[in-house]
Amino acid sequence: MVRGKTQMKRIENATSRQVTFSKRRNGLLKKAFELSVLCDAEVALIVFSPRGRLYEFASSSILETIERYRSHTRINNTPTTSESVENTQQLKEEAENMMKKIDLLETSKRKLLGEGLGSCSIDELQKIEQQLEKSINKIRVKKTKVFREQIDQLKEKASSLYI
Repeated sequence: MVRGKTQMKRIENATSRQVTFSKRRNGLLKKAFELSVLCDAEVALIVFSPRGRLYEFASSSILETIERYRSHTRINNTPTTSESVENTQQLKEEAENMMKKIDLLETSKRKLLGEGLGSCSIDELQKIEQQLEKSINKIRVKKTKVFREQIDQLKEKASSLYI
């Protein structure tokens, strides 16, 4: 008799699910034991049943294995000294560039507000004037649009009152 391929989905029947869990758990524990004996590997296996019961296997102390795992992941997740120096240098350069941009924006803002214009050349003053004229035109267009929308709304209200 040939077995078919098992579908990987939750077993709906509770009894069948429990039987399958027990069989597969025992097979998994057996494989963990074989791996530790045959390959002299340090193995730790923790399984909780659907009812919350704990099953575990460890070739040596499970706590020592878990602590070894934690220290290993801490070591591998921390950047090396050269990487952290490189990251720090990159962050410093980024901060300097941002400070320069902030200074330029503040200077531009002061000039647009009419402060500190004494040191500007005629060309700079003309550029500032053009920027201000463009801004005024945009404001006028927006203001006109808002007024038209308000007028349309008032007309609709007025027409609904007369109906």
